[in-house]
Amino acid sequence: MAQPTGIHARRAALRLLDAVLRRGETMDIAFAAATKDVRKFEDKALVRAIAGETLRWLTDLDALIDSATKNNLPDDAKPRMVLRLMLAQWLRLDTPPHAVVATGLDLLSGGPRRLAHGVFSTLTKREARLPAVPTLPAEVVVRWGERAPAIAAGLAEPPPLDLTLRDPAETAHWANQLSADSLMPGHLRLPRGANVEKLPGFGEGAWWVQDLAASLPARLLGQGEGRHVLDLCAAPGGKTLQLAAQGWNVTALDISKRRLELLRENLKRTGLKAGIVRADALDWEPKHRFDAILLDAPCTATGTARRHPDVLHRIGARQIEEMAELQAALLERAQGWLKPGGVLVYATCSLEREEGEEQVKAVALEPTPIAASELPQGLAPSGEGWLRTDPGMLADAGGLDGFFVARWRLPG
Repeated sequence: MAQPTGIHARRAALRLLDAVLRRGETMDIAFAAATKDVRKFEDKALVRAIAGETLRWLTDLDALIDSATKNNLPDDAKPRMVLRLMLAQWLRLDTPPHAVVATGLDLLSGGPRRLAHGVFSTLTKREARLPAVPTLPAEVVVRWGERAPAIAAGLAEPPPLDLTLRDPAETAHWANQLSADSLMPGHLRLPRGANVEKLPGFGEGAWWVQDLAASLPARLLGQGEGRHVLDLCAAPGGKTLQLAAQGWNVTALDISKRRLELLRENLKRTGLKAGIVRADALDWEPKHRFDAILLDAPCTATGTARRHPDVLHRIGARQIEEMAELQAALLERAQGWLKPGGVLVYATCSLEREEGEEQVKAVALEPTPIAASELPQGLAPSGEGWLRTDPGMLADAGGLDGFFVARWRLPG
């Protein structure tokens, strides 16, 4: 018997969900192996959409499943995993129930298949619905505190597509070409779902994909005028491209060979230049000091939950502690590589205090407060001069990722 159209995509989504929830892998790392049998771009996009919406609404999907079963299924039981995918397709991707059944039940056999069919039928007959805002895991609510409800609201939908322009003076031109909005010079925002490589301006390197919040740390270093900047932990290179476009003489350092290849490709596409160093920042020693250093440190990336909802379920105290230790070590080394009068910007795409507010306490440099005039309208620095963004901010304009950013200067 021939398998229903789309079964390979559903199997791939199940493999991807299993990799995240059972093995703790990121969606990005697990995606290639999970989609090894999926050929078309559209089908791969469907795999990511199914798995992403399942993870975004996981707590609420599980509550629906539990409401329709007498005995709760174990979290890693295959019938629960398949039901999660089926419900996400029906309730979030508007797939008709008969199509969900046709492609979903073939992932199971025997008793588990009958169980899943019964639960799904019960919920469709009830006309089950999800809440307007996803329910965050309890431990995440504790960590994010009073901002948790607003952040949760910002996670309800996948984010729009943000672009950073090579030349901010062309913002109006490219906004017109791409029918895009702009929240500040050099930024464009388009609806999600576009095939990036087919958009006007991609081939000529006029822009690159970068969330608005991710573009702010490099902006805070201003124009380079030929001065030397170190982009520490640089790959895949959005901030390197920004700094080069702002006139800095850039040294881009990263340990990942694969991610540095992406940086090289983007430099070639945009016609921008940077010196690339592959090294471990904890061992490397520069030959000279720098006028500025941008440390966009490795982190738990919980601020990217809009586009990577796996972080809601993979990240806990252990991962936060490990990343905080690494960030502290990198901050300590970076402070010693500045010229007198040099500027250090520290950033993480994390919502955890241990990776932001707690880190700056150990920096023995002169704070250079961030000003509201340096930020998009609607954002403001803290009273201490730091910047904290989260997915609940700029909600009416499409939101942004969560970041922590601080800036200091070495006297001299």
